[in-house]
Amino acid sequence: MKIKINRNILWTETFVNELASLGVKYVSISPGSRNTPLTLAFVNNKKIRSYINIDERSSGFFALGLAKASNTPVAVVCTSGTATVELYPAIVEAYQQRVPLIICTADRPPELLNRGANQTINQNNLYKNHIRWFNDVGLPEPSIEKLKQLKDTAVKAVVKSTFETRGPVHLNFPFKKPFEPNTFTDDVENKVINFAGKLAPVKINILTGKMKNISGEKWFENIYKHIAKKEKGIIIIGPDHYDPKFLKNCELLSEKLNYPILADGTSQIRFGSHKKGNIITNFDAFLRSEKFAKENKPDIILQFGRTITSKALDTFLESISSLRFMINEYGDWFDPSDKATAAYACKPYLFCETMIKKISASSIKRSNDKWLTVYKNAEAAATKIKEAIIYKSQFPNECRAINEILDNIPEDCQIMLSNSMPVRDFDYFASYSKKKIVVYNNRGASGIDGITSTALGIAEATKKPTVLITGDLAFYYDLNGLLAAKNYNIPLVVILLNNNGGGIFEILPISKYGEVFKKYFVVPHQLDFSHFVKAYGGNYIKIKNWPALKKSLVKSFSRQQFSVLELKTSATDSLKLRRQYWKAVSLRLL
Repeated sequence: MKIKINRNILWTETFVNELASLGVKYVSISPGSRNTPLTLAFVNNKKIRSYINIDERSSGFFALGLAKASNTPVAVVCTSGTATVELYPAIVEAYQQRVPLIICTADRPPELLNRGANQTINQNNLYKNHIRWFNDVGLPEPSIEKLKQLKDTAVKAVVKSTFETRGPVHLNFPFKKPFEPNTFTDDVENKVINFAGKLAPVKINILTGKMKNISGEKWFENIYKHIAKKEKGIIIIGPDHYDPKFLKNCELLSEKLNYPILADGTSQIRFGSHKKGNIITNFDAFLRSEKFAKENKPDIILQFGRTITSKALDTFLESISSLRFMINEYGDWFDPSDKATAAYACKPYLFCETMIKKISASSIKRSNDKWLTVYKNAEAAATKIKEAIIYKSQFPNECRAINEILDNIPEDCQIMLSNSMPVRDFDYFASYSKKKIVVYNNRGASGIDGITSTALGIAEATKKPTVLITGDLAFYYDLNGLLAAKNYNIPLVVILLNNNGGGIFEILPISKYGEVFKKYFVVPHQLDFSHFVKAYGGNYIKIKNWPALKKSLVKSFSRQQFSVLELKTSATDSLKLRRQYWKAVSLRLL
């Protein structure tokens, strides 16, 4: 018996059903004609939640946020032509941060390429410099052989994006018309339909990875031998989302070795109920002291996670010749100075766990904690100065805003940090908190595009209270992303630090160049963001003092719409405050 079908619909439904069976839960779709078969297949699949984002750039970053927060691969669908290029910024960020995205671009059939056909560009491996795997799926063919290849492609896409190489993968889908389900293209045997609907026996738990026994590995034993001999060491925890076991294990390792832990603001370890005895948060301030940096050079460094935020720490690492071992899940090289000794692929919690057992079974004893005490004393001194200069500073400024926010957000809250100054100020000024807080960022490529859309994706995936701390230019760049907040009632709370332009350039030497600096670098925009917020159905509040920030924050979390709390600041005054703090710390350490 033969059945009438549309080959495009059979093709895409087979593919999407396979993705759903492998644990894909979300898709972000941008409207178009050529991607009709993909759109219908995703929308009709009850296991996958579909989101529509008109702007492809916002769509890509929204998917990025969904993937970050859910730790699952998220599909992205768009039509052919320049629409595919609009996804590129989000793909670059996903590539740099190893976030699993499955990019599904619709395409014209091969015979239309290079013939002036409308909305047709060369999409073959379009993202080749920033993609983990590419496959041109080929034109749909309603045969068991080709459908099997398609299913294998779906499995490979999930495995590649989530485990083997982790990051974005690109599948290019060429289609010929017609696209609609009730327009038939073929008569096929019933067995073809049955095969298309039969899911592969492969099952993947995409939330877990394989563990590995590293005890006895040459590289591990080499690090142990150095640790056993060297008492002057530091542990650096860079940005990442670590296994909960890592925080406890890393602290225990620090206690056994008397090594201070320099914790990046986005490392997660500054927050939560765990012990924080050896955790240092003010290192950016006291490492600016030439005297301290010169007199307290470590002999060995263990670096976990991604590239650090702090410029002062980066400069310090560049100036010393210590052994430095980087440990992260994929053995990525996170060292701009290129002075590290080696990078090893290992889950950080497993490294700490194994090293603790090795040390406990050995004769290593660290009775002298003088080295650790020097760092802890510097931390205490910087904390007192920070409390006096930053926490008691006048309204408004970008520095004090960080802890005002931390003090007034609820338990189990999420924070998304924009690039430029917000993520830096968070690293400088975010103090310890017993609150359970999860911090997100787009520090892979460190662009200011797509920040709001990423935050919205994070909030939507978790349904937890979420705060975005952003600057005015980043907010301006992604105004289109606010449509998702309106359409899906995502109650994101946005703290908009508006210094009227590129305030980060104030810290660069170009800031001395008067009118040229102001006109071509700061570029004041004089925008009234309240109109944009209201146009997208949001709640806008202009903050006029610190108590008002507290009150508005608390109230915003009870709303069912997104809120924008705007603080108008001066980049120049905020920079003066930072420099006053850094100078005071350096003088204290003389």
